Order: sequence, then C-alpha cells, then structure tokens
Amino acid sequence: MIKAVVFDMFETLVSIFSGDTYFSEHIASDLNIPVEVFRTVWHDTEKGRSSGKYTIPETIKICLEKLGCYSEESVQLVVGHRRKNLEGVFARTPQETIDLLKELRARNIKIGLISNCYSDEAQAIKESVLYPFFDAAVLSYEQGITKPDPEIFRRALEMLGVDADECLYVGDGGSKELYGARDSGMKAVQARYFAHLAYEPHVPCGRLEEFDSADTQMDVLKYL
Repeated sequence: MIKAVVFDMFETLVSIFSGDTYFSEHIASDLNIPVEVFRTVWHDTEKGRSSGKYTIPETIKICLEKLGCYSEESVQLVVGHRRKNLEGVFARTPQETIDLLKELRARNIKIGLISNCYSDEAQAIKESVLYPFFDAAVLSYEQGITKPDPEIFRRALEMLGVDADECLYVGDGGSKELYGARDSGMKAVQARYFAHLAYEPHVPCGRLEEFDSADTQMDVLKYL
C-alpha cells in the first residue's frame, strides 16, 4: 500500500522550460564570454554547487576568477538574472500540479520532495506555493549529497516515516534518480508531461522504457 509519494522538483512539479530559460550559454552571453569557455568552468562546479560546498554567488566568482574576468558587478548581474528566472518558473506552477498535490492530501498520502538544487534554487523552493505541501523536503544543497546517492532516498523515507515499498517516487529521470529510487526499494514512475518543452543540449532525460510513466500530472494517481 502506498503511503507516500516523493517528487523530484524541476521537470516534475514545475518546468524550467515553461518560459524564458537561463542556462550557461545565457550567462556567457550576459558576460560576453565565449559559451564553450564558460560552460567548461561552470560544469566543473556542478557537484560543489549541488552539494552545498558553495553558493551560487561563490560559484560565479570561482568561474570568473578562473577565466580572469571577475568583478562583483558581473556576479550580481548573473545572480539577479537567475533570481528573476526562478521567480518566473515558480510563478508558472501549473494548476494541474497543485490539483495533484491537493488530491494526495485529500487521500491522506504523505508528500515528499527530493531535489538536486543550488543555493538559489533551494531558497526559491522554500518560498514557492508548493513548499507547504511537503511533509519532508530533502534538498541536496542542504543535505550535502545528491541523487542518485542511496542516502538521500533513505533520509527522505526516514523523514516521512514510511518504508521504501510504501513509497512512490515520481521524477523526470535526470541524475539517474529513477534508478536510485528503484534501487532503494521504491516504486519509480517517470514524469513525462513536461518532456515536450525541453530542448538540446539541456534535455534532462529521454524516455526510459523500463519504467512506468505519467503523461499528465493526474496519471500519477494510477500508481498509488
């Protein structure tokens, strides 16, 4: 019997592709830096910014110092644009997502979140309309570990007070999260309702035939 549903955040509850995007190439353009040059140093910081080693302002400073073009003005420019972009992402939270979470609440199903996120994303999540729905929110930036590490799934289960076989995990599949959830003993379902919005080279995950899928938010209810 399913007693809890744990969600991924981006491309599962909200989509960063739902409006204007702000990826490494956009940062590079803002700072007048060749895209591939900036993308290399930006990607090198992925693990550190996801696991709480440094904040987004610190990350941008590190990148620009490596490239020999650091200025505090440049850091604040990028920080501001990321903040505005994230505000837009959560302002566009689909009503279908809210309806799903409300239905789970009505069925007395616990709701969890496991998100690989950076400092500004963690803050945006906590300020969002979605955050009050979560009985447990496990954010990689705060936990110091990222999906698909088994420990991050274990912590979510412990916080929710359920066993793995009582838990459904729903995510788009990025960061090998569905494999991590399945290996932890959860039932894993791939969220596909935002898949048509993504574009290369930023598509988090393609269709994974070995997992059941949800083509709309309400399809999640079929797997309870």
